[in-house]
Amino acid sequence: MRWKGRRQSQNLDDRRNMRASAGTGGAGILMLFRVVPFLLGNKVGRIILVLGVVVFFGARFMGIDLLQVASSPGTLQQPRELSAQDQEMGEFVAVVLADTEDIWTTLFTEMGRTYQEPTLVLFRDRVNSACGSAQSAMGPFYCPGDQQLYIDLAFFDDLERQLNAPGDFAQAYVIAHEVGHHVQTLLGISSNVQRARQTASELDANRLSVAQELQADCFAGIWAHYANTIGVVEAGDIEEALTAAAAIGDDRLQQQSQGTVRPETFTHGTSAQRVSWFRRGFDNGVVDQCDTFNN
Repeated sequence: MRWKGRRQSQNLDDRRNMRASAGTGGAGILMLFRVVPFLLGNKVGRIILVLGVVVFFGARFMGIDLLQVASSPGTLQQPRELSAQDQEMGEFVAVVLADTEDIWTTLFTEMGRTYQEPTLVLFRDRVNSACGSAQSAMGPFYCPGDQQLYIDLAFFDDLERQLNAPGDFAQAYVIAHEVGHHVQTLLGISSNVQRARQTASELDANRLSVAQELQADCFAGIWAHYANTIGVVEAGDIEEALTAAAAIGDDRLQQQSQGTVRPETFTHGTSAQRVSWFRRGFDNGVVDQCDTFNN
């Protein structure tokens, strides 16, 4: 994939060099109770202790739990140095995101719409979003609540080593898929699916989820279609994306993790379906050809 030296998106929120520090208030309150014997041993100490008890129980009377507040994780952040490889990966993601911006802006203009660029958040281990707290083990995800994409780049290592889907274009496919969910949000598709799922049976709700995921694959294929026209795609790149799409099919993942396949529980589609819809988007580059809900 030809990406070096090309435009980088400014909509990248890189949080990989930040780590949360534990709060110190809880330790302070616990220390107060540890030194109670000392405080009781002198007049000043007794006064301090009495004041502390008054404040503590006064706060409880007003509905404030100082222990809970003080023991919550701290909000202070400490910088963590990024390696040269980390920095390069950030640049790669920013270039891919920029390509999705250019391509979808053009397509939305042709549809008489305005494309609103999403923010992509890079994080390590854990992140908070409008959709709640998430761990990196959940994999990349898109949150409609804040219209942001979230990726722990460790997932790309898993994609290569555990799922046997290496390559920079495979990684770019993952980003383009999550951008596909953003496109669904802007087109009103996501909200329609959410409403339908609320009154659907579990089986039908899963089918709607599969259709939504396959459409995001098709939208990722559209991105690849236009990326190819501007000279980004190299020989073997599309095969990398297809390998990645096949690697994260519900049937393959269930077979690997459980030794059995249960189609009624699928939420993302089979390997064959994911490959087919990505290929469909890549071959035609037309949004209307990605109607997975009626095909």
